[in-house]
Amino acid sequence: MVVMTRWLNPDEQRTWRAFLTASRALMDTLDRELQRDAGMPHAYYEILVRLSEAPGRQLRMSDLAEAAGSSRSRLSHAVARLETAGWVRREECPTDRRGQVAVLTDDGFATLAAAAPGHVEGVRRHLFDALSPAQIDQLRGISETLAEHLTGS
Repeated sequence: MVVMTRWLNPDEQRTWRAFLTASRALMDTLDRELQRDAGMPHAYYEILVRLSEAPGRQLRMSDLAEAAGSSRSRLSHAVARLETAGWVRREECPTDRRGQVAVLTDDGFATLAAAAPGHVEGVRRHLFDALSPAQIDQLRGISETLAEHLTGS
């Protein structure tokens, strides 16, 4: 059976390229600002946020990788860097001797608290200030639909 390629029509192509350009530009801009203002990439900020929101400010490494949308090896490397900075520490998992738990330290929480206002302002300035309330509603609906489609949740 021969499967025909479903090429994008001109409107779909234009939409796809606009989406790619906008999402890359937004994430690159936010990443640069976090690097400049807080000395960390957005991926590290996301790890600190996920830990700050978890009970006891800690998560199993596997759960943290999933929450942060990262591979386990990439997360392990990032956590090693965050450990060196004194923002995260690893502990043995009390329920699984093979597992580890990442714990947000007080210094890590203070670093996150210092970085958050500038980051939130960047998100507001680069994303929400450019959109009308109706566009924000549309963006949320589209994003939730895509997330559900891609993650099954």
